[in-house]
Amino acid sequence: MMNNALTHPAIITRLTTVKSPKPSNAPTLEDVARHAGLSPMTVSRALNNPQVVRPKTVEKVMQAVRATGYIPNALAGGLASRRSKLIAVVVPQINNNMFVDTIQALSDELALRGYHILLSVTGYSEQTEADLVATLLSRRPDGVVLTGIHHSAEMKKIIFNAAIPVVEIWDLTPTPLDMLVGFSHEKVGQATAEYLLQEGYRRPGLLWTPDRRADQRKHGLSETFKRQGINQLPQIDVPLPASLALGREGLTRLLADGEFDVIVCSSDTLAQGAIMEAESRGLTVPQDIAVIGFGDLDFAASNRPAITTVSVDRRAIGQRAAMLLADRIEHIPREDAIIDIGFHLVKRQSA
Repeated sequence: MMNNALTHPAIITRLTTVKSPKPSNAPTLEDVARHAGLSPMTVSRALNNPQVVRPKTVEKVMQAVRATGYIPNALAGGLASRRSKLIAVVVPQINNNMFVDTIQALSDELALRGYHILLSVTGYSEQTEADLVATLLSRRPDGVVLTGIHHSAEMKKIIFNAAIPVVEIWDLTPTPLDMLVGFSHEKVGQATAEYLLQEGYRRPGLLWTPDRRADQRKHGLSETFKRQGINQLPQIDVPLPASLALGREGLTRLLADGEFDVIVCSSDTLAQGAIMEAESRGLTVPQDIAVIGFGDLDFAASNRPAITTVSVDRRAIGQRAAMLLADRIEHIPREDAIIDIGFHLVKRQSA
């Protein structure tokens, strides 16, 4: 005979004699409605879909929420509207100002629409990305933001099976998973090489980090130089994340292998480190050796010499991605599923 613990008489007696918990005194939606002088339906709408309610009404409701100490039932609201108000955001790293600015803008814009982000860091690993996305999807987010366009087959399958809105950022392709906000890294490389050639540089050396977007920039750079007969681009690879120390170390190794008139760096951080190392060796930038970076980070213009670089509107990427995602979730029609944010080269003192 099967011994099922749940049918044991002692267990049944114990279960039937457990006292019911006392009714909760927590404030309810109706309490908020009475305090605000509004109907419960209006309060519910203001909390769950604030964009369709007048701002003054939303503010009145929020004042009542603060006054009563009401805690909205996100689960119940999600079940009713089939929305969790959560957006999963996956980035390769957060100790990089380029991604930080984008994440902040994304979070700010989504918050205006009533959404909050769940942030995860992959460390540039496709397998980690797949594992994290699978975990995040178990939280039933309303949408997903992914960094880049290169994903494992496993990750793509997970995303397609989830059937929820997805925005890829910081890259460009005519065939995104769903929606995309970014720019062409290959064209960045081309524009960088064209500028350096125009300025008369013919002996470039590279300080580079091993990530796919940087590789795309390098491809555009090298192909443009090759068309002008410059086939050799000596390169020193440094690990992620980039740092000033790695920039200094990388230039030391690069100079040990040859002479260069310009150092092309995959980030402004490496460029700043290279400038520091060059000057510590008695070299003047750009007279003895020029340096160019990428990203136009906050310090680039204030550095001495100011760093020549490629500028990308990092905040606009986050803002536009948030708008695309929120509109798709809320069934607001849009024509621009792919947004090329563009870039521009900023000529300063270092090159």
